[in-house]
Amino acid sequence: MKKVGIPRGLFYYYYYPLWKTFFTQLGAEVIVSSPTNRLITEQGIQVAVDELCLPMKVYLGHVRELCTKDLDYLFIPRMVSIEAKSYICPKFMGVPDMVRACIPNLPGLIDITVDLSKNDKALQRDLLEVGRLFTRKKRLVNDAYKHASQELYFCKVLAREGYTMDEAIRLWEGESFTTKKDTDLNIGILGHGYSLYDDSISMNLIKRLRNMGCKVHLPESQDRQSVEDEAATLPKRIFWTLGRKMVGSALHMAKRTDIDGIIYLACFGCGPDSLIGEIIERKIKDKAFMLITIDEHTGEAGLVTRLEAFCDMLQRRRFLKGESDISSYGQFSYSYQSSFAGFETRSNTSSSYK
Repeated sequence: MKKVGIPRGLFYYYYYPLWKTFFTQLGAEVIVSSPTNRLITEQGIQVAVDELCLPMKVYLGHVRELCTKDLDYLFIPRMVSIEAKSYICPKFMGVPDMVRACIPNLPGLIDITVDLSKNDKALQRDLLEVGRLFTRKKRLVNDAYKHASQELYFCKVLAREGYTMDEAIRLWEGESFTTKKDTDLNIGILGHGYSLYDDSISMNLIKRLRNMGCKVHLPESQDRQSVEDEAATLPKRIFWTLGRKMVGSALHMAKRTDIDGIIYLACFGCGPDSLIGEIIERKIKDKAFMLITIDEHTGEAGLVTRLEAFCDMLQRRRFLKGESDISSYGQFSYSYQSSFAGFETRSNTSSSYK
């Protein structure tokens, strides 16, 4: 049985059920790298150029780990576009080339191009080419991809119910677990899946918020049409798929009365994030918003402090039924209602906790 390695990074969190089912149906054994840890991160940093973003460096670390295993092939697709008239970050398009340049002694690379900007004809042709590595029967390849698409859809359905993509994958693979039900605050969480759902990169952002008594609302759980409609309100269409999804989700969450605040997790060195984060910050007017930028040097203590402060602010605003621009230092903020009864002013706290 031939062995195919899949790195646990980048679009793993969006498409792993698809590719695992596809290769398994063709008779291959799929081997995945370990969950991200400090060693994997350091291994990626050692071979990456400084200009790469943290998720890309981590991805190289996952590739290095897989190279220590007995593999026949390493699956590293060249992601160009996953929908019509939209594209992925340019760095994704060059991932196979970066892997070849940075890491020696690679196993055979399966680097098909995924470009659905116009149609899927090229992808279907490449899938048949990949299928010939395992079988000569075209029908088996087509059936494998059809079944794989169904499995991916099932995982997306789980994500719509509020699970993270990582949790959806674990449920899909048969793991059972429960999430905390008792919640007080509702917080919308934005970010690219390869950062947000990787516990090491995000420093357990979602789990920390849940432990603080928050219910998290993720982009995958939002109504897709509502997200697209909100993104379409911008003067110019965002041609980055994930960027448009983040903007649309942010604007949709901002209109939901049940969501108390929004947090956007961005990676330092990410070009699209630097623009998308600015757009979201300017568009959200009446909802508490916090932008968190991380890289390999970010410390957990600072993150925890900011999350606690953000949640405390939301709790205080709920208790005070609104908040002014007056300083919140010390006891003064808690005597606000009694000292300034009847004094009303509009509050914009979106930039206070960045």
